[in-house]
Amino acid sequence: MDIKTNIGLEIHVQLKTKSKMFCGCDNDAEGRLPNTLICPICMGFPGVLPVANIQAIEWTIKTALALNCQIAKMSKFDRKHYFYPDLPKNYQISQYDLPFAKNGFLEIENEGERRRVRIRRIHLEEDAAKLIHPAGADYSLVDFNRAGTPLMEIVTEPDIRSPLEAKVFLQQLRQILRYLEVSDADMEKGHLRCDANISISKIKTLGTPVEIKNMNSFKMVERALAYEQERQRRLLESGKKIKRETRGWVDEKRMTVPQRGKEVVSDYRYFPEPDLPPIQLSSEYIKGLKTHLPELPAQRKGRFILAFNLKEKEAETLVDNKSLADYFEEVIAYGIKPNHAANWILVELLGKLNKKGLDLSGNRVLPSHLADLIKMLNRGEISGKMAKEIFEEMVETGLGPGKIIIEKGLKLVTDKDWIKREIKKVIKENPQAISDYKKGKTAALQFLIGQIMRQTKGQASPQTVKKILEEELKRIKDGQN
Repeated sequence: MDIKTNIGLEIHVQLKTKSKMFCGCDNDAEGRLPNTLICPICMGFPGVLPVANIQAIEWTIKTALALNCQIAKMSKFDRKHYFYPDLPKNYQISQYDLPFAKNGFLEIENEGERRRVRIRRIHLEEDAAKLIHPAGADYSLVDFNRAGTPLMEIVTEPDIRSPLEAKVFLQQLRQILRYLEVSDADMEKGHLRCDANISISKIKTLGTPVEIKNMNSFKMVERALAYEQERQRRLLESGKKIKRETRGWVDEKRMTVPQRGKEVVSDYRYFPEPDLPPIQLSSEYIKGLKTHLPELPAQRKGRFILAFNLKEKEAETLVDNKSLADYFEEVIAYGIKPNHAANWILVELLGKLNKKGLDLSGNRVLPSHLADLIKMLNRGEISGKMAKEIFEEMVETGLGPGKIIIEKGLKLVTDKDWIKREIKKVIKENPQAISDYKKGKTAALQFLIGQIMRQTKGQASPQTVKKILEEELKRIKDGQN
């Protein structure tokens, strides 16, 4: 059966401001004891007055500008009413008809194809508390530390066509959020949370949407949407109707389960928040924020390819992590060729960090030290084998290459008589390579150099080896004549 899949995402982003959205409580609850970062305002006590966090508003506008949105000159906060244990006031301060931004888009790249996903709206609200359900217990606990955290909600149009594309959209959105430095956007830690609405239909119009909750990783989003897509397909094929509802993803069972009927707007009884005045933004203020936007991932990737002649995959991997891209640019600032820096960072550095189970935050190699190592190798002061040995020690200790060379007594042998003897051994053991060289096959020269470096355990100076080898080969070739 030919069907069309439409997916829309509702993404909640925890902003990493110093204080909460409407009070002065510390906004960093990670690792803190439950219910220790609270005050009468975020606990919803009677008679308290909220004050909006200007930093959260500014970061929301910056994000909206990065996502090509139209910014509202006038906006306001609203009360969204619902009753649940995680909501101290029994209403949430959110935004309804006048959000900060709307009508944007994000161009995503998936398997070589570029597509535009429209952004319906971006608004700002406060987060609810966190419910904790102890295993086997018949009760739940509430941690109010999260209550009042600034929460930016990004709502897309149902433009996403597949579960994989939904995952790619979220990954590229996370890149942007991290480049803007407004959120750590870690799904596993709850900084980035996503609900998805998916519908399938046989015709061009949209089908009945089903909301999916409880997805806290990119893989989980893809798996949940793939399951729901297949479930809805089976219903259509059997002639059954798809019910509009909210379902939860159970990762252990790899399936969605019904939770409740889908709410409609009237269920929330929105009305303007009486304790907060409307917010007016001038054209000059918006223009100033746009002018100071940082270089975004897509722009940086394009620059790396054009300016540094990197391969697309190399640029993509570097740009994926802002800190890694910054590290790369610091290394080349010391006069290192971009392709040399990229190779050492992507192959050697990341390889060794992965082997140790570390990310870039565990890297002890200074950009200047890596640049020094590459320069020593290029000048022929150390061999490739030595460079890798030294680099491994740099990763472990954080020391510079010069100090490691002194401490370990590493140096190249430049004794021409010794090198010539080793070269003659290699020539004698590789008659075929000598024959190929005589026939003009240049690859034979590199093969012989490799064999000599292997014979000398990487201790011979590569420059001296090449010079003496070429002299020996010329003598043999002339003698042949």
